[in-house]
Parts: sequence; structure tokens; C-alpha cells
Amino acid sequence: MNEFDGEQSAFEIVEPAQWRAPIIFNSPHSGSVYPQDFLTASRIDLEALRRSEDSFMDELIAGLSDRGFPVVRVHFPRSYIDVNREPYELDPRMFAGRLPSFANTRSMRVAGGLGTIPRVVGDGQEIYRERIDVDDALGRIEALYKPYHRALRRLINKAHQSFGSVIVVDCHSMPSIGLSRDEPRRPDVVIGDRYGTSCVALVPDVVEQTMTARGYSVGRNKPYAGGFITEHYGNPSSGLHAVQVELNRAIYMDERLRARSPRFDQVIDDFAILADALAEIPLGDLGSFQAAAE
Repeated sequence: MNEFDGEQSAFEIVEPAQWRAPIIFNSPHSGSVYPQDFLTASRIDLEALRRSEDSFMDELIAGLSDRGFPVVRVHFPRSYIDVNREPYELDPRMFAGRLPSFANTRSMRVAGGLGTIPRVVGDGQEIYRERIDVDDALGRIEALYKPYHRALRRLINKAHQSFGSVIVVDCHSMPSIGLSRDEPRRPDVVIGDRYGTSCVALVPDVVEQTMTARGYSVGRNKPYAGGFITEHYGNPSSGLHAVQVELNRAIYMDERLRARSPRFDQVIDDFAILADALAEIPLGDLGSFQAAAE
């Protein structure tokens, strides 16, 4: 794991000189630094592994730190370890050795091969040639997963203490076509708010209105309602709001070539407009903790 010698190389948090609003933009799945031991253990090539990436999503939001919004980006790939899962969603069939008794081995995500240490990539291909040593898996959690979440939690707490409320915008991208032929055509943007539980309704409403006005087709919660980050950090009654934004990859990239498309710069501008719109939400409308306690 020498590719990641400490927190700062495993992920990056860019805070603005002055916060414009308590809005954090997070890209947990755009990492593209693949450890050599991982590549060696994989039965599929790098190009296949990269199908799980939210390619370029971190670039689409990178400039928001210059506009007064903190930006979080992960450098390690989600196929290596997925921070948008519980810390110990682990499939016992993948590992040599006994998992801790507290591991969640029965979640739907584990069943689908997409636990904390994924068994498959996004299109369903098996990743590993053979079983992984349990200590390797637990080592990834200690060295990468936990430091990332500690840092994200500190950033959220900082915003919450300063403003009384916070919005985490968890930024993802999705393949333009699902694995099932029966799935309807995917919209340009899918907003996930865990079916109304991870944030006040005003937040996804603003996202939908803003992106619709920019010409995007927008859906909610299907096929993506939000993962662990949205669920875990969203607690609207305490002024903690989390919303997942999934962008259709065909909008900004050539999926086959994994290359930025001519519309890439326009999407950057549209994310800036979205950030500005969210910043205009009055803090009182976010049910801040201080207001709720009065």
C-alpha cells in the first residue's frame, strides 16, 4: 500500500480561504491511483477495473473551492475499497481467514458483490484471482477508509459549528445504460435523498429546479437513492443534510474511450450554478441545530 503514505495522498480536502456557505462537495468514487499489488491480484485488466470509477467527477467540482465551497476528492479507486459503504460490509466468500464478528456479511450490497471491499466491478466482472487475506482487507479499512471518514466528519462538524447547518453534496456519475435491458432510459441527473430522509425537501427541490433550468432531465431516487454517505451523514432534524447527485456519464464524457467530451466545460459551469443556487438557501430553512433547540 505504498502508493498511499498517509491521509493526504489517499484523499484531498481543499477548503476555500473563506467559506461562502456550509456546503461541501464530495467525490468519493473518482479515484484512479491503482496500487500495484491490487493490479497483480486482479484477474481483469486496468481498463475493466476503471469501469467502476466516476471518471472526472472530481474535476467537474474541483473549481468550486475557488468559489467558496470545500471540495473533497478520494484518490484510491472504489474497486479497491469503497468509502460509500459501511466500514465492514464484507463478503466472507472473498477472504482467507475469519472476518470479525461485527462484519455485516448479509447486506444487499454485499450480496451484489459491491461491499466495502468489492468482489465485482460495475459491470459485474469478478475482480480477484483468488481469496484475499482478511488482514489485507482490514488493513485497507484502517489505512484508507477510516482516515477519510474521520476527515470528512471533521469538515462537516466545522461547518455545522460555524453555520448551524450543513449540506453535503455527494457527487457521482452513472453509466448511461443500465445492466438490465428492462431498465428505462436513465435521465441526465438522478437526485438521491434516501426517499426524503437524508435532507429537507428544499435541498433536492433546488437541485432539480436548477438542473432542469439548465436543460437536464432529472429523476429522483431511482435507480440511485444514495449510499452510506448520504444515509450516514444526513440527519435533517439536527441541521445535517446530505444529498446524492448522479450525473449521466454520456453528458460529459465518451464512455467507451474514457475521454472528456466537448460538453465537459459546460458541465463545470452548470455545477457552479448549482453550487450558487444551494448557497442561496436561507440557513433558517435548513432547520439549523441552534434554531431547533430554541
